[in-house]
Amino acid sequence: MSDEISREIGEVRGLQQCASASGRFTIVALDHRQSLRKMIRPSDPDRVGYSELVEFKRAAVRALAPGATGVLLDPELGAAQCIADGSLPGHAGLVVALEATGYVGPPTARISRILEGWSAHGARTIGASACKFLVYYHPEAPNATEQQALVSTAVAECHAAGLPIFVEPVTHAVTRDGRLEGEERRKTIVRTARAMTNLGADILKLQFPYGPDETDRGRWRDACAEITDLAGRPWVLLSGDNSPDAFVELAEVACRAGASGVACGRGIWAEAAPLSGDARQAFLSQVAVPRLHRLYDVVETHARPWTTGYPRISPELEGWYRGRTQA
Repeated sequence: MSDEISREIGEVRGLQQCASASGRFTIVALDHRQSLRKMIRPSDPDRVGYSELVEFKRAAVRALAPGATGVLLDPELGAAQCIADGSLPGHAGLVVALEATGYVGPPTARISRILEGWSAHGARTIGASACKFLVYYHPEAPNATEQQALVSTAVAECHAAGLPIFVEPVTHAVTRDGRLEGEERRKTIVRTARAMTNLGADILKLQFPYGPDETDRGRWRDACAEITDLAGRPWVLLSGDNSPDAFVELAEVACRAGASGVACGRGIWAEAAPLSGDARQAFLSQVAVPRLHRLYDVVETHARPWTTGYPRISPELEGWYRGRTQA
């Protein structure tokens, strides 16, 4: 029992570190890898080297981390690098990705992978507050069971290390040229959220339940409220391909309907990637930072604290530390 209690305490502490004092998440996502190469040099992404990628992440973290409750980084290009040079301030929660970038297999049955040589234990050793695992998933995909098993493995490893896990299911169509739109997208995202909760996710990092084809705000609100009711765990909205202004609108709807915050990447900083020197710094400070502050205000005003939807630890903690010595 003491092992279970101490693990749960570690998970709660990690989530506290990633949230504001009010219990809401405004997380800057900077765990991009191959996609960042394309943003830095669209005409020739293969020529973007390691140092250029790290340089951008350090600049973006220095500019944005002070206004965020947490920063999502990857182990290959960002996490250790931004700790080592002081770009990541000590007060910012550190969420570290577990997955290898991209997927293998056909687009209708995408296979996710944990990054080779990396683990939740490794994240713990560098001082991470939490881990994130992105999984490509559709409940009716032929490999849905295998993808669920992979999520279960990631969850178990994080919990064994005393870390909470943000699970980010990215849905996709199961027909070769199909797209998830309208009610099909909504139903798939809601079903997926419930499945990830059942696999032990601490926080869900979810796509908006409708695409740009649906403009009815009432349906937006109802779909987000459905996620809140059925998921059974706190959730945050990811920005995806939405424009900055569009994402602010979606974020407010989601937070009013029960989301506990946002995780926003490209919607804040994308235009800074191909810039360099003073131009990059000017964009980050004059455009990206105000965008982040705007999102932070929306989240703090409307989001539901994560503690509202998270299982409470048993108050019986006497002697919890016994048996916690390192073997």
